[in-house]
Amino acid sequence: MSGLFGVITNKPCATDLFYGTDYHSHLGTRRAGLSTIDNGVIHLNIHNIENTQFKTKFVTDIHEMLGNQGIGVISDSDAQPIVCNSHLGRFAVCTVSRINNIDELEQLCLSKNQQFTELSMGRTNPTELIALLITQGKTFADGINNVYQHVRGSVSFLILTNDGIIAARDRYGRTTLIIGRRGNDYAVASETHSYVNLGYRTEYFVKPGEAVMISHTGLKSLIQPSDKMQICSFLWIYYGYPCVEYEDINAEEVRFRLGEAMGKNDDVEADYVSGIPDSGVGMALGYAAGKGIPYKRGILKYTPTWARSFMPINQEARSLVAKMKLIPSHKMLEGKDVVFCDDSIVRGTQLRDQVKMLYDTGVKHIHVRISCPPLVHGCNYLNFSASKTDNELITRRVIAELEGGEVRNVEAYHDETTKEYANMVETIRKTVGVDTLKFNSLKTVQEAIGLPKCQLCTHCFDGSSFGE
Repeated sequence: MSGLFGVITNKPCATDLFYGTDYHSHLGTRRAGLSTIDNGVIHLNIHNIENTQFKTKFVTDIHEMLGNQGIGVISDSDAQPIVCNSHLGRFAVCTVSRINNIDELEQLCLSKNQQFTELSMGRTNPTELIALLITQGKTFADGINNVYQHVRGSVSFLILTNDGIIAARDRYGRTTLIIGRRGNDYAVASETHSYVNLGYRTEYFVKPGEAVMISHTGLKSLIQPSDKMQICSFLWIYYGYPCVEYEDINAEEVRFRLGEAMGKNDDVEADYVSGIPDSGVGMALGYAAGKGIPYKRGILKYTPTWARSFMPINQEARSLVAKMKLIPSHKMLEGKDVVFCDDSIVRGTQLRDQVKMLYDTGVKHIHVRISCPPLVHGCNYLNFSASKTDNELITRRVIAELEGGEVRNVEAYHDETTKEYANMVETIRKTVGVDTLKFNSLKTVQEAIGLPKCQLCTHCFDGSSFGE
C-alpha cells in the first residue's frame, strides 16, 4: 500500500505538501518522495524511510521545493515520484499500484522503442512503467485511458504538470483519491485526515475510473467515471487512519459497528474488552457498547521509539519489532477474562506470540474477536500484507491440513455455516492458543460499511472479483 498527496496553492506549497504527505506515513514504510513545479522547472526529492521517519528525512528539503503546486508519496515499494520530459511536456507522477501483468507491459513499452531507467536490482519501477504508458497517449487523457486499458490489478495516480495536478483514480476504485478545498487552494489525497489540520475541507470524492484536472481555476473532469466500483473493504477495516472518510463513510464508525455487531451476538463471559492497537481499538469500543462490558486498555502500543516506518523486510525481525511495540499491562490482566479485538489474522505468527505474552501476565482466559472474515485468499490489488504466496496465510495452511495435505474445496471455507468453516476456525484457535476465537461474517462487514456487496472488493474473504 502507499499514500498520495498533492496541493495547489496561491503561495509556496512546500509546507502544506510536507505535512500532508507525512500524514500518510501509516500507509508505507520503504520510500517517500516530494516533487514541485515552478515555472516549468520540476524539483524532486526522494528518500529511503525504512529506518527513520518521513519528517526526519525531508525537513531539510523543504527550502528546495519551490513553486505553488506539488505532489508527494509515501510508498511501500518503489522510489517515486518519477519525472519525465515527453511530447506531453514535463511532468512528475506518483502512484498507488499493484500491477499483475508488469512483465507483459514491460515488453509492450520496449516494443514501442521506450526504455526503462529506474531499474533497481533488475526490477522495473512500476511508477516509471505507468509514466511510459501515459506518454504513449496523444494527450494526458488519452495516456490515462491507455493505463486503464492495459493494467491488470489496480492503479491510482497523481500527475504534476505546469497547468495543474491530474488526479486519476483506479478504474474500479479499489483505492481512493479525495479532493479538499481551502478558499482557492486545493489538496488531493488518499486519506481525508491529511488535509484537515491544514485548513482544507472535503470538496469532492474522485469516482472510479475518473481523471480530474485540479488547477487554480477549479476542477475539470478529463475522463468520465466508470459505472462499476470495487473499493477495497480493508480500507475501513485496517488501512485507513481512524478519522478517514472513504466514499463519505468514516473508518472509525465502521470499526465501531463491526465491534458492536460482534458484541451483541457474543455469548462469552468476560471482565472487559481490550483492543489490540491500533486498528483493533475502534472495534473494541463498539464491542463494549454491544456487549455491555467495560473497555479497558489491557495492552498498549509504545510509539515514541517504534515508528511504523521502522519495519524490517526480514520476517523474523518484523515479528520481533511487532512484539516490542506492544506492552501488556500486568495488573490489568492478571486473573481476568478478557476479550481482545483485532482487525485480522494473516499468518497467525504475531497473534500467537502476543497470546503467549499475554498468558505470561497471568491472564485467566483470552477470547479473540476479529473484525472481518478469515483471509482465505491473498490480495491481488493492494499488496495487503508482506505474504509472497497464498500459502503463507494461516487459513491456507489449516485448509491443507484439514484436506489431507492439499488446498482444495476452498469455497466451503468461505461460508460460516459449513462444518469446514467451523473446523478451520477451531484449528486456527488451537494454533494461536486462545480460549475462544470468532470472526465477523462477510454480511456484517458489508452492513457495517453500508455499501452494496457489488461495490466492495471482498476477494481476500471469498475469492470474488470482477475485472483484472
